[in-house]
Amino acid sequence: MHWMTVISIWMIPFLICSILLYGTYKKIPTYETFVEGGKEGIQMSFSIIPYLVGMLVAISVFRASGALEFFVQFLRPLLELLHVPAEIVPLAIIRPISGTAALGMTSDLISVYGPDSFIGRLAATIQGSTDTTFYVLTVYFGAVGIKKMGDALKVGLLADLVGLVAAIVVVTLVFGVK
Repeated sequence: MHWMTVISIWMIPFLICSILLYGTYKKIPTYETFVEGGKEGIQMSFSIIPYLVGMLVAISVFRASGALEFFVQFLRPLLELLHVPAEIVPLAIIRPISGTAALGMTSDLISVYGPDSFIGRLAATIQGSTDTTFYVLTVYFGAVGIKKMGDALKVGLLADLVGLVAAIVVVTLVFGVK
């Protein structure tokens, strides 16, 4: 395992040096290009702040209003029929919206039920097999000024649903139900 640590430590400096050497070889002003990229990055950060604030407020309202808990209780009979723990539903709903909130929920589920429990394994698998679709669309599409994102939203949510179903199937097949 020692060799893996050495590779990990030296990978980023190696990549940075390789890029700088290649840029110098191609006669690209590497320092000026780096500074210009940093300036664009800061401008992009400021341009996405309104989108981030709006998304975070929407998440807070959804959770604080009790709508999330109502939805979970509404689905509980169907979930029990399918042998899917209802504790996973909030994670499945929040994951496409916010990676940070989903990570917090995953941590809570793992601390309550344990990392080797069905719920803990399922939460970890959902965390890794789905994406933050609304975050990606809000931030990246908003940053470049794209207003119409309907098709991207549909495809992103479909991919999240496929990831969710695949996580449930795989964890059930590999570890069994509860």
